[in-house]
Formats: sequence, structure tokens, C-alpha cells
Amino acid sequence: MNLVRTRNLIHKGINRDAPMESLIHVLESAIELISIPDNDFLWSSWSNEHEAKQDIIDLISIIKNGALPERVKIAVLFAPTGPLQEVSLCSGWSEAFLNVADKYDEVEALLWRDC
Repeated sequence: MNLVRTRNLIHKGINRDAPMESLIHVLESAIELISIPDNDFLWSSWSNEHEAKQDIIDLISIIKNGALPERVKIAVLFAPTGPLQEVSLCSGWSEAFLNVADKYDEVEALLWRDC
């Protein structure tokens, strides 16, 4: 599987001048990762890839419509023992998850300055 958005995010980083766009980039990278064949969703809150994708697509849709979702709705995805980390640990891409989660932390600090 070609993880173009994820590799770009990890190697080039976020656009600090466009944090909403960067948040979308981070979420699209998460979609790439959960779309890797044979991912194991057993320990996550999602039952399968489709459900995980839909949750993230819904968040992207809110952002593309000009609104910022509640911080907790996105932060929980990237939290330790959150659903993305659980899938990453069970599926063999925990290092990629940590790199993407670091980028999320950067975006979070720009968008929700009180965190």
C-alpha cells in the first residue's frame, strides 16, 4: 500500500500557516493507515475499517464545512490507548502512528491554544 499522504506528513510536517488544512492532512493520513490491508480492529472502539473511516470522514466533513469539531472528538483518536493506537499496535504500524500523532499534537496546539 502506498501511504503518500502519511509519508508527506511525516517527512515534510504540517503547514503552521494553515492549521485547519493541516488537521485535514493528519486525518487523511489516519485514513490511509487504517486502510492498510489486514488491520486488526479487535482492541479499538471500531468494529472494522469501514466504521473507522466513517468516523474520520465525518470529522473531515465538519472541517471542510468551515467548523472546528470539539477538540475531544479528535484528540481521543490520537490518545494513548485510543482507537488509532490500538489498531496500530495490533497491526504493526505503531511507529507510523506515533509520527502522525506527533503531527496531530502540533496542529492541536495551533487550533486549541489552551491545550
